[in-house]
Amino acid sequence: MNTATATRPLTHAELNETLSAVRIPPCPSIVADVLREAQRDEPSMKVLSRIVASDVSMSAAAVKLANSPMFSPGSRVRSVQQAVNRLGINHILSVVVAVALRNTSSHLPADVMERFWSRASTLALAAGVLARGHVGISPDAAYTFALFQDAAVPVLMTTFPDYAALYTGAADHGYSLVQLEQEHFRCDHAVAGWLLARSWGLSDRIANAIRYHHDPEAYILPEKELPSDALALIAVSVIAEHVLGDYTHDAHAVGDRSFENAKTFLGVSDAEVDELHDTIAAALI
Repeated sequence: MNTATATRPLTHAELNETLSAVRIPPCPSIVADVLREAQRDEPSMKVLSRIVASDVSMSAAAVKLANSPMFSPGSRVRSVQQAVNRLGINHILSVVVAVALRNTSSHLPADVMERFWSRASTLALAAGVLARGHVGISPDAAYTFALFQDAAVPVLMTTFPDYAALYTGAADHGYSLVQLEQEHFRCDHAVAGWLLARSWGLSDRIANAIRYHHDPEAYILPEKELPSDALALIAVSVIAEHVLGDYTHDAHAVGDRSFENAKTFLGVSDAEVDELHDTIAAALI
């Protein structure tokens, strides 16, 4: 989702209203286990491998990501242990959280969710690839943010019975999803996503980027409200989304203002965008 509407700091009352209206799913024990191990002074890759291997879906997702274009070419990994070693802690956490989130939305319309998660996964891979060329922007953080920037959409579908129709209507016609959400539900997936990220233990940088990724004024917000490292993640995702839109004909095409702001912030030229088209076409399409 990329259409934007003005964002301002939430008042205490508004935040409580959102918290009371939206049912944020509890963090699953397997996510808590991975977080606990990842936050140790010396995390054990063997322990992480054992946790991931305990879930068939997570095992398959880890191996698939380890063999994706985001990682250096070479021999294909075939075991969870190999995948964990290649991916590293941050990407393993992304895999575990992503699969856990998909599991919480298994009761939702399968066709809608398949398109949603396929789009999120493709965008995440594109953002990770693009971040490689920009000093100071972590590819794994770019991947994680792009994967979860819209993760509250299934949460809102679960909370509000008529949300799915609103979501698909916005997708089919290119309407502003955030504006429709605020009009109908008095909250939006950016705020709900921020709450979800905080509840599930994602970093403050990722949570802040999710909170403001639809804000048209994001590039002029003070550093204390939206740190530049979080803003960089938004910019990379916007450019990745713009590039992917040319291949997928996505109704949520990035607006010109958002795209130009992202290019300016990162110092990306039109020639570099053309090169990125070639990179994404070769790596992902």
